[in-house]
Amino acid sequence: MEMCLFSHPLIIVTMISMSIAAAVVEGFAPSGWTKASATFYGGSDASGTMGGACGYGNLYSTGYGTRTAALSTALFNDGAACGQCYKIMCDYKSDSKWCHKGVSVTITATNFCPPNYALPNDNGGWCNPPRQHFDMAQPAWEKIGIYRGGIVPVIYQRVSCKKHGGVRFTINGRDYFELVLVTNVGAAGSIQAMDVKGSNTGWMAMSRNWGANWQSNGYLNGQALSFRVTTSDGQTLVFPDIAPANWGFGQTYSSRLQFT
Repeated sequence: MEMCLFSHPLIIVTMISMSIAAAVVEGFAPSGWTKASATFYGGSDASGTMGGACGYGNLYSTGYGTRTAALSTALFNDGAACGQCYKIMCDYKSDSKWCHKGVSVTITATNFCPPNYALPNDNGGWCNPPRQHFDMAQPAWEKIGIYRGGIVPVIYQRVSCKKHGGVRFTINGRDYFELVLVTNVGAAGSIQAMDVKGSNTGWMAMSRNWGANWQSNGYLNGQALSFRVTTSDGQTLVFPDIAPANWGFGQTYSSRLQFT
């Protein structure tokens, strides 16, 4: 199954915020179990999963690794699901032949599995709406399913994302178009709202451009940047002065702050 892949080099710059920012709600709570199906792509080394419709680029350098999946239209939600984590088990009761019984794997949503309307959703069009489907990186899929199976029934639940270190911000624009990729988001994993503040401005709302990339049309060159991020479960953190006034295109700035 062909994916639309994107990639770009990242330069990691660590900036440690000394200010305090607080979440406004309790921590993320897992969802209940739901039936779906799963296939795999990307090869045994998952090299074909790099990039993707969330914009995370090289999944090794951004910390997502091979336990990832592309989501069908019903789950991807136009990119709003980027970064969400799901615990997946092969549904052994429905298919004992191709399932590893009682084994689960937790994946992160990093890509979109496009529909194929030339095929029915029960015979090749696995990612067609309204079907809930995970096209998993092969190493992750083989944790729960037998290679020759190709497609297996699964049960899944959305779970909290466990991350090492803080949230990261990669700036890929300037002048009147700041494009910011947000990665390594814990707990809910996905973002529902984001604001930016320059050292000489008030807070300005950002909009989702594509995937996990958020944009501002303000002129913020030469100003230190702060971000206010609200995840899909309603937690909000402020990342003050995370990018210095001399921030540059393609640089990634890391915080000590993380969602719980």
